[in-house]
Parts: sequence; structure tokens; C-alpha cells
Amino acid sequence: HGLVRDAKGKKMSKSLGNVIDPLEIIDEFGADALRFSNAAMASLGGVLKLDTQRIAGYRNFGTKLWNACRFAEMNGVWEGHATQSAPPLATATANKWIIGETARALAEVNAALADYRFDNAADALYKFVWGKVCDWYVEFAKPLFDGPEAAETRATMAWVLDQCMILLHPIMPFITEELWATTGDRAALLVHTDWPTYGTDLIDAAAGAEMGFVTTLIDEIRSARAQVHVPVGLKCDLVATELSAAARTAWERNESLIKRMARIDGFSEGAAPKGSISLALEGASFAIPLAGLIDIAEEKARLTKTMDKLAKEIGGLKGRLNNPNFVKSAPEEVIDEARANLEAREDEAVKLQAALTRLAEIG
Repeated sequence: HGLVRDAKGKKMSKSLGNVIDPLEIIDEFGADALRFSNAAMASLGGVLKLDTQRIAGYRNFGTKLWNACRFAEMNGVWEGHATQSAPPLATATANKWIIGETARALAEVNAALADYRFDNAADALYKFVWGKVCDWYVEFAKPLFDGPEAAETRATMAWVLDQCMILLHPIMPFITEELWATTGDRAALLVHTDWPTYGTDLIDAAAGAEMGFVTTLIDEIRSARAQVHVPVGLKCDLVATELSAAARTAWERNESLIKRMARIDGFSEGAAPKGSISLALEGASFAIPLAGLIDIAEEKARLTKTMDKLAKEIGGLKGRLNNPNFVKSAPEEVIDEARANLEAREDEAVKLQAALTRLAEIG
């Protein structure tokens, strides 16, 4: 890296006292977390903005992979497992989907490494390992472990986690080598394992579309519940007001999974009941009845009060940033912090307004 700055954007120097000792960082967060931070922030500009909070986040990323491998061990995934270059034959949609997502991730990482864009490679791996494997596939696999696709799912999970370790190894060599040694029957060290050569022909478009519908619906339900403060412990009903043939198939094939992950109790089809919030997806529309779950008037009052407070904060921040004297005289890091605060509050205001709009629709 050409230049290293601290979390506030100041150039690191001994005279300013903002130098970070990498050995101390390694002692606290681990070498892999520091390496991933360096890769993720290796922009073409050559400036590295080193923030210990971000390094802590990448340590958590390593922990997430560790926990996924631990989950696999608890479910017998590593029993008798030997490293395979090709994925197992899959019939379950979730297994077809994650195999395709693995192939997509490999293509993105290969393209990024070929262009020496280590930041793009790290970003693709983060989104795949955490966003697809740990957040979604691990949950999808739980009911499959108790069904007829159990053996197939164990083989698929083993292969996918192997690929996670292989693709992450150049950036996070220590945790991946440790996991490699403690999972399955390995003939060689991870560092001596061949780089994958499978292609994007493994991507199953139909499986991707179906699981895309499932993940989008679960996300939409969770987001709607959170926006209007439906207590996490409560289950709600779901009413389908419109279902295309493809959406109906996706729902019927994954109903139990969606209900469990989105905390849905009853399901029906028909007109949206009074006092419902609506959800729109491609080829489908749903409604969540709120009667008995929240006090709508009270929630509207709470959101309005919060919006008023946010509006004052946003106005104050805009006033500072539009003041030429402030922009001219304030330190760069203070200006950057004000801009970041303004952006965060504006994002929050958009979300709150969306929640108010939802509630306004139901009276």
C-alpha cells in the first residue's frame, strides 16, 4: 500500500501518535483479520484507511466460517469426507443453488485476482461465504438433514465448505489451514491443494430463480416486521394476494422453510385483511395482518416522533456542511465525520418513512 491512514483519514505518523503496531493488531484480532483488511481496502488509489473496528469485523468473518464448519461437524458432514474437486450430484433445489453460487464466486475471484484487484476478490468472498453460505445455506440445510436428501446435503455442504477454505486460503491462510486439518480425511495440506477449475456451467438458473424468490420473500417479511416493530418472538400470518405459477411452485416447495425462517404461523390466499401491510415480489404479492401484533396508532406516533428528531439532526448537519467557514476551517476528519453522520441519518430517515408509509396504507 502506498499510504496508510488511520480510521479518521489522517496519515499515520509517529509524531501524531496514531501509528498502529501490526503485532498488537495480530495479538488482538489475529493475522488473518489484518490480512483480509489489507486485501479488502487495497484500492487502486494505493491508500489504506486502517480502522480497528473493520479489522474486528473481519475477525468475526473468520469466526463465522469456523462456526459453519463446527455446525457441519455436529451434523455428521465430515464423517468419511475426502476432498473432491467436483461437486456431488444434487437433486434438492437448495443444493443446486449453492453449488451454482460457488461457481459464480470462483469466477468473480478469478477475474479479480487476474486484474490484481484484491479488494474485489475479498468483497466477492465476503459476500459469498457470509452472505450465501453462512446466512442462507446453513439454514436451508437444517430441514434437509432430516429428509431424504440428507446424504446429498452432507456431501454438498462438505464440498461447499471445502471451496470456501480453498478460495479464502490466499488471504486468510491460518484459519483455513487449521480448519482444513480438522475437517474430513485430507491427503495433503491446503496450501498444496489444487486451485479449482470448475466453471459457471454449474449454475442452475431454475434453482437460482427459486431460491432467489425464497430469500427475497424471507428478507421482505423480516424487513416489514422490523420496520413496524413486530416483536421478534411473535409469529405472524401471511396472506398471498397474488401468486404466479412460478411463485406458487417456489412457495409450495419451500413453505416449511420460509415459515420457519420468517416466523410465519398461518398461510392463506385471498384478499388482504384490513390492517395489513403489503409485500410485492416478482410474480407475487403478500399481506401481513397486524391485528393483535402491534398497536398501530402507538407505532405511528413513535415513528413520527423519531422522524421529527431525525429531521432536526439532519438540518443541523446540513447547515454545518453548507457553511463555507466550517468547510474551510474544520479539520478534514471532522468534515468527513459530519458527512458520514448525515448520510447515516438520511438512510435511517428513508427507512422510517417507508415504515410510516406502510402503516399509512392500512389506516
